[in-house]
Amino acid sequence: MSDTVKYLLDEKDIPTHWYNIMADLPEPLAPPLHPGTGQPIGPEDLAPLFPMELIKQEVSAEREIVIPDEVRDIYKQWRPTPMFRARRLERALDTPAKIYYKYEGVSPAGSHKPNTAIAQAYYNKAEGITKLSTETGAGQWGSSLAFAGALFGLEVDVYMVKVSFQQKPYRKALMESYGARCVASPSDETEAGRAILQDSPNSAGSLGIAISEAVEIAATRDDTKYSLGSVLNHVLMHQTVVGQEAVKQLEMAGDYPDVVVGCTGGGSNFAGITFPFLGEKLRGGKDVKVIAVEPAACPTLTRGKYAYDFGDTGHLTPLVKMHTLGSTFIPPGFHAGGLRYHGMAPLVSHVQELDLISSRAYHQTECFAAGIQFAHEEGILPAPEANHAVKGAIDEALRCKEEGKSETILFNLCGHGHFDMQAYMDYFAGNLEDRNYDEGELAMALAGLPSVAAE
Repeated sequence: MSDTVKYLLDEKDIPTHWYNIMADLPEPLAPPLHPGTGQPIGPEDLAPLFPMELIKQEVSAEREIVIPDEVRDIYKQWRPTPMFRARRLERALDTPAKIYYKYEGVSPAGSHKPNTAIAQAYYNKAEGITKLSTETGAGQWGSSLAFAGALFGLEVDVYMVKVSFQQKPYRKALMESYGARCVASPSDETEAGRAILQDSPNSAGSLGIAISEAVEIAATRDDTKYSLGSVLNHVLMHQTVVGQEAVKQLEMAGDYPDVVVGCTGGGSNFAGITFPFLGEKLRGGKDVKVIAVEPAACPTLTRGKYAYDFGDTGHLTPLVKMHTLGSTFIPPGFHAGGLRYHGMAPLVSHVQELDLISSRAYHQTECFAAGIQFAHEEGILPAPEANHAVKGAIDEALRCKEEGKSETILFNLCGHGHFDMQAYMDYFAGNLEDRNYDEGELAMALAGLPSVAAE
């Protein structure tokens, strides 16, 4: 039997609808709150930041939302994405488990992020918006929105976390190639950025800070809206094309997962691969084990508090109930920049509270080791973020070996590492450190949660 086993779908198999897990949850999600009044926010509160169609999706309880034809037509450039059986990796691990991975690195930006970037650009363009502001960590999201902006003729300003801006110059170059402007955050362009720089001139930045800068720009300009690459309900929903395709591809293989693994930063790629399977489980289907894997240096699900908090450091956003390390918490610099966020998507946090998923945290060197092993066996070099999912899948396969179980494991290889070679160079040189967060800083950040957090 061939080692290379690839499952491909046709263009007609691209999902026609996004899946909304809100329709199947046994308990509703806690509503976002206005930071001033403490009351649930309405559409008018979000209108300065988002087009109305996205606001409707954000609060929708419908199980399916139609994907516009124009969005689906653009998806055809890289979707459906392939799914592979990792036979070489299985053999190297000497495991009875079957390992499948959905590969999202085939998109123009090299990750899963265009699945929502295209949709967000489409709805903003339809509402007459001419400019978008956003943040990015490692640069996958900024690259994707820049790509989408180019297709729809939108200006794009990207505030990139400074440590990643310095570590990943080729991501900046890619954004600029698509026509976007990329700014290291914190910057002196916004009140939020200047406040951080005044207190900490050498700040490495964080996603929370970059979000504050992008939100401030959008809130103060009539021609500009804000785009977010993760966390919000509509963003997670757009990513469910990944899991819906995976369901069909596993049917082709005559299989179904016992375990689904995804890396988690804000939660979008994790939700994209897992929510369609969780939805089937909630509707009476097979009981799948779902595992979220996060960095030990920013352990939101495993160490954070489930409470209302701001989504940004500058406190410009509504309060959302999520697992959080505190909005003022700034994680240490590490190479999986897309996972350096103080909070977790409310929906991902909620499904963990409902015991529908479990979570675990790994240090970066063990994740890079797993990524290198995967590259040796399967030929694809993962992004540092995706290495966390690779490590989680390998550990599950080794568990199956110890227990003598032939389980089926699926994980999302959410992006390639071709723009992250400095990180791999640092790893091979022995310069990659396992950095831990400061317990004192975490305690201070959690102590500063909004008072509504105690309710």
